[in-house]
Amino acid sequence: NQASRNPKIRTAMLRRGRNGRARHLFRNETWQDADALAPIQTPEQEEQEGLPMGQVSPEGEVLSSVVPVLGESFCQCDQQQEVTPGLPPCAECFCGEDDQGLDWEWDTHFKSSGAFLSCGNRKVSFHLDYSSGTAAIRGTKELADGQHFWEVKMTSPVYGTDMVEMVGIGTSEVNLEKFKYNFGSLLGHDEASWGLSYTGYLQHKGDKVRFSSQFGQGSIIGVHLDTWHGTLTFYKNRHCIGVAATKLQNQKFYPMVCSTAAKSSMKVIRACYTPTSLQYLCCVRLRQTMPRYPDVLRELEVPPGLRTLLHVRLGWVFTLSRSSRKSPLSDYDSCCSEPEDYQSKRCRWT
Repeated sequence: NQASRNPKIRTAMLRRGRNGRARHLFRNETWQDADALAPIQTPEQEEQEGLPMGQVSPEGEVLSSVVPVLGESFCQCDQQQEVTPGLPPCAECFCGEDDQGLDWEWDTHFKSSGAFLSCGNRKVSFHLDYSSGTAAIRGTKELADGQHFWEVKMTSPVYGTDMVEMVGIGTSEVNLEKFKYNFGSLLGHDEASWGLSYTGYLQHKGDKVRFSSQFGQGSIIGVHLDTWHGTLTFYKNRHCIGVAATKLQNQKFYPMVCSTAAKSSMKVIRACYTPTSLQYLCCVRLRQTMPRYPDVLRELEVPPGLRTLLHVRLGWVFTLSRSSRKSPLSDYDSCCSEPEDYQSKRCRWT
């Protein structure tokens, strides 16, 4: 760790400046969650001490080196492995990505100043130089009815504070600039949003609970908002990890992501919508009756035209799988579209 080995850097991060401001460091004694050393300065402190809100001192530019999360990728591409010093970076990985059009993309008008878009507004990069707080962005579409499913791929190394990179949902009441100058966990800090951190913790109303294992670069995080049954379900690498919330009927949400890590990025690779119809419910039941097949649609003996139609409209239903953990009550058992299944231990908030 460069920051911890160099006494000058540590002294600069801890010393009190001429304006009397003190930098505070939070350090986790264990490195299991890859916690980073980060200087914390609130907007209120800056205003009281006469420092403009947009100005960040040189000490804030010092970023400690941390250990990224490895081994949680959707694929086995070289890019997802530990980079060997001196070798050029690997080519961008496109595993798991779908060429079909998206139902929505990241919104250029509703984002933090630290969020930058590329790849046709599919990819969002945060804090291109250094991080001074939490940046966030939401999708262009309001999710009000029907079945909504989307996937976000981690396209950069994942590391940092305990809630550094988060995927989730929120209402229009969420202030995306709330933690612009503070390293805070934006998604789930209030009752208007839910957020899943790369550490596996789920947050809502400021309460954090262990929900899954960690995810890192190359991981694909899926989110299913079922407005008919009012449930929010998360997937990792297309395996269900559980229902996060229930009783979400008659509410309007937006897909959201946030990050406190410098030079971090995420990409929405799938964004689907389908009405809650008999066709959808039949496809869900087919998926449940053929759990061992990676893609049920390929195994069905149906006319090619119908197969293509189902792939375009409901392909995501057929590719989602049970948890890799074999147990009588698997994670997928709590991810079905039947109301009685939502009473499982995975349901956190109602």
